[in-house]
Amino acid sequence: MLLHKLKSFGPGLLFAGAAIGVSHLIQSTRAGADFGFGLIWALILVHICKYPFFQFGTRYASATGESLLHGYHKLGKRVLIAYIFLNAASMFTIQAAVTIVTAGLAANLFGLTTNIIMWSGIITLIAFLILVIGKYKMLDTVMKIIIIVLTISTVVAVSFAIQNHSISPNFAQVLPKTATEIAFLIAFLGWMPAPLDVSIWQSLWTLEKKKISNKKYTTKQAIFDFNIGYLSTLILGVCFLSLGALIMFNSGISFSNSALSFSKQLIELYTTSIGKEAQILISIAAFTTMFSTTLTTLDASPRAMTTSFEILRGQSTQHGYWYWIVFLALGTLIILGFFLSEMGLLIKIATILSFITAPFYAIINYILITSKHTPIQWHPSIGLKIMSWTGIIFLIGFSSWYLSSLLN
Repeated sequence: MLLHKLKSFGPGLLFAGAAIGVSHLIQSTRAGADFGFGLIWALILVHICKYPFFQFGTRYASATGESLLHGYHKLGKRVLIAYIFLNAASMFTIQAAVTIVTAGLAANLFGLTTNIIMWSGIITLIAFLILVIGKYKMLDTVMKIIIIVLTISTVVAVSFAIQNHSISPNFAQVLPKTATEIAFLIAFLGWMPAPLDVSIWQSLWTLEKKKISNKKYTTKQAIFDFNIGYLSTLILGVCFLSLGALIMFNSGISFSNSALSFSKQLIELYTTSIGKEAQILISIAAFTTMFSTTLTTLDASPRAMTTSFEILRGQSTQHGYWYWIVFLALGTLIILGFFLSEMGLLIKIATILSFITAPFYAIINYILITSKHTPIQWHPSIGLKIMSWTGIIFLIGFSSWYLSSLLN
């Protein structure tokens, strides 16, 4: 029964696999290390405010049988072109950010070499082969295994950290004030739980799930599937923040900007709470977490760009998806060659860029889901519309706050 239920899930867990990476392993842990439990409010608030716009990707694709990209084109050619430019500006930086963290973890786990560029190439090649050989079906299966392993290991780690923490935690919430703290908050919100353009990936994965599903993958099932994946990102976000708060807050320890050094610190963070005997398990869990993000982003960006250009040209391309994967992989390795020692800067640029562009995706997704292009029975409820309006105000407000802080 449980296995049957698990098989019915798909895009929701892919969303979780794409989201639970840099935003959780790095940003959430760092938030706990720097602010204790003081940013729990931001973690919960951003999940609430972003929820409608991610869910609209699943809702639209399942209800109409087409991706958000097709919907963008129906709203106007310029909307789709705007997405192409935004995606082209961020896809290489995002892929580089997730790949370099994965490479650092691999170097510590397998120990064959400490050459991060070499590990980045190996990881990219393995991810490429999985997508070429297994396509969406293998991606779907691999992600379910990874999410289960990650969830169990992370919850166990937090449980041990709570037991070993002798000081009562302080849950007083804080609002960052300095320019550095504000920049971190925006970066934290930018990829928590994921950039809003992942809603487009969600719509593409939903269509792929419908293709391979033996039974009809209904809109209600698709939304439930997404909700499970989304809830897991919130729970694990709280877990990672808790680990940082319980073990690193006020400890005088700060994270390194080196991928190799950071990955060592991350593994030590886990083993401090669980014990040395669990080091291998935790190393594998952390690596598979980041590998899942590397894998899903390598699949999704090329899939989105291929679909976008097919829509603009009005015809399909036989090998466009593979051309884009190769292009993305090579561009990623070139970026890493120049920014190898600046992992922190690379991640900050990617996350801030994601947050600044979030209002665009929020507004467009809302316009599309409430338009004539979406069947009326699948228009959002009044409650979901209110959440959407609140989310748009939140995203615009925080983006404006950050931009104004740069001018002061």
